[in-house]
Amino acid sequence: MDASGNYVNYVVPGIILLCAGFGSAGTAVSVAQDMTNGIIDRFRTMPVSSSGVITGHIIVSLARNLLATLVVIGVAFIVGFRTTANVLEWIGALAIILLFILALTWLYAAIGLVAGSASAANGYGFILLFLPYLSSAFVPTETMPDGLQWIANHQPITPVIETIRGLLTGTPIGNQVWWAIGWCVLIILISLVWSIRAFHRRAGRR
Repeated sequence: MDASGNYVNYVVPGIILLCAGFGSAGTAVSVAQDMTNGIIDRFRTMPVSSSGVITGHIIVSLARNLLATLVVIGVAFIVGFRTTANVLEWIGALAIILLFILALTWLYAAIGLVAGSASAANGYGFILLFLPYLSSAFVPTETMPDGLQWIANHQPITPVIETIRGLLTGTPIGNQVWWAIGWCVLIILISLVWSIRAFHRRAGRR
């Protein structure tokens, strides 16, 4: 750690994504509860789309996590975080954060759809929360042992963190931004297809 106190500038991007992960994890539990408590059957008697319940969870999670992100950033400034970002860089950082939250929320929604119960969804989703600890969130990847360094450099969280860190604090970004966007879009596409198939399979049996 940097004894001068500048470590807070390094760690804030990772903390933002870690909090977003915890916030999005609740989506899996909520979706699993809706799929098992009969609400989908009740929606069938109304002139609404039963799949709208999943979209509703996604929208609520996005709003909740964006608010939580603003709180985290506010607390970061209180404890000493300082940024070199201009308006465009702030917009870029928030856009990447939003894209990441969207990807993670869709993934958790898919987990909730395939889980047999809310408790199972909570357990499956909890595994994903370990990814930030195996990334550059808390320490540079070059300080890690070789095997752990390879994992940290080739998983989706690290490029997202490095992109946000670069936009907010001026560290080099390189091609990390394209990896960040690519990972998030890939996760969204896979989760979306997975969610649609899982929803129709489960709802069709009800």
